[in-house]
Amino acid sequence: MGFTIGGIREMRSGSRRRARTTECTAVAEYTGLWGWDVQPGARAAGGRCSCGDRACTAPGAHPLSFAPPVPAGAALDDVTRAWSAYPGAALMLPVGRAFDVIEVAEAAGRRALVRMERMGLPLGPVCATPTGRAQFFVAPGAAAELPRLLYRMGWDDADLDLHCLGPGAHITAPPSQLGGFGPVHWLRAPTLDTAGAPPQARLLLGTLAYMCHRTH
Repeated sequence: MGFTIGGIREMRSGSRRRARTTECTAVAEYTGLWGWDVQPGARAAGGRCSCGDRACTAPGAHPLSFAPPVPAGAALDDVTRAWSAYPGAALMLPVGRAFDVIEVAEAAGRRALVRMERMGLPLGPVCATPTGRAQFFVAPGAAAELPRLLYRMGWDDADLDLHCLGPGAHITAPPSQLGGFGPVHWLRAPTLDTAGAPPQARLLLGTLAYMCHRTH
């Protein structure tokens, strides 16, 4: 079963087999070590999406609707069997289960990350996209709480480039490419301490909002 872009079946060369092994290892790390579900996602090439829909509005940046997620806890052998049905699929993480995501411009996110580390604030994983966004993993429920938290902190009327992703959203995970623009990478990789217990949004939101306002 192949993974197609524009109806052309990808050649299963040695380099692609090695890439698939790397993908399976990454998926097994996410499921077995960090305890996250992983959803096979579409990829883009030449502006066209591998999902096969010529009118796709998010080429290479959405889950494959027909592919079931690989559940948290799956070991490498289970991952390899599951992923073999979708060779070349992007790794996508469902938001709202183990974590929500606060997303800001990468420049603001990098400055905020430095300040938070100096302040000794608890931090979860943080990744950067090739489209210039920084994504901070926080405890589930942040998306629903965000308006109230911003109001209490006095940022509710500010023009901030700050968004929170919650249930129903997905993010592309390293080392996969996002929309054909390039790979997503970690600014702060997950650890055993942070993957299963990301910080509450309220602990990070003040610094993130301030850096967004300052960078605006």
